[in-house]
Amino acid sequence: MNSLAAGPDREALAHELALRALAEDGPSDITSEIVGAAGRVARGRLEFRSGGVLAGRRYATAVAGLCELATEWGASDGDAVAPRTIVCTVRGDLAAILRAERPMLNLLQRACGIATATRAVVDALAGTGCQVLHTRKTAPGLRWLDVDAVLAGGGRQHRLSLADAVLVKDNHWHVLAERSGDLKRALEQARSRGVTDLYVEVESVDQVKTACSAGATRLLVDNQPPEIVKQWCSIARSSRREIEIEASGGLTLDNVRLYAESGVDFVSLGALTHSVQAADLALEITDL
Repeated sequence: MNSLAAGPDREALAHELALRALAEDGPSDITSEIVGAAGRVARGRLEFRSGGVLAGRRYATAVAGLCELATEWGASDGDAVAPRTIVCTVRGDLAAILRAERPMLNLLQRACGIATATRAVVDALAGTGCQVLHTRKTAPGLRWLDVDAVLAGGGRQHRLSLADAVLVKDNHWHVLAERSGDLKRALEQARSRGVTDLYVEVESVDQVKTACSAGATRLLVDNQPPEIVKQWCSIARSSRREIEIEASGGLTLDNVRLYAESGVDFVSLGALTHSVQAADLALEITDL
């Protein structure tokens, strides 16, 4: 598994996200009040009904902590979990468990769905040496949850923000053309500012050659069929053997291995985070 991506303090981020998630449910739980849940010690079990790859523990634990609940986890982020496995028990005031239930599940269902989908892609790439990356197509406000879930699934870190790396895309190419700009000069400027990751999206053979000669450290081949990707890999590495190559756009679980076998080092799939299918988890009260 990958170590956590570099970035802000994850514990602080989890705390902030947990605060927001709980605040969305308002200042009080009227239903728990009228049924007399407060003041009763209870225990609940978190069941991973669908099974898959566990992710999001840090964030769910933060919710539980703010509700003064104790948690005991039976699995770690990145573990493959069989259907119907109890992955965590929570203990504390019954009203607090009922308040924490939905925010905890919302975070876990999304994170586990992302991790499980990522693991499927990782398994499809087995033996190729190609690695799967996350993208910035994450839910607003959930960037770190989403990225950590991809990492738990066995994916690798891409750039986390616009400040982390250069990525010259189609619109940037247009800006350079309108201003009679030079890609090599632009990349040199980035390098002078201490940026070492210089990625360039390419949409033609001419752009492949230009990006290689300009000093790009990685080519991003977007929305091209595997046979074209293979040709461009050959052209790029004939002049820059060490250059990294990433394929993106139109990749699915069914075709991702074809892209890996075309010679790329990385594949990136926005669908891992922007179209995630939530995992099925539930919290059941067991002891009152």
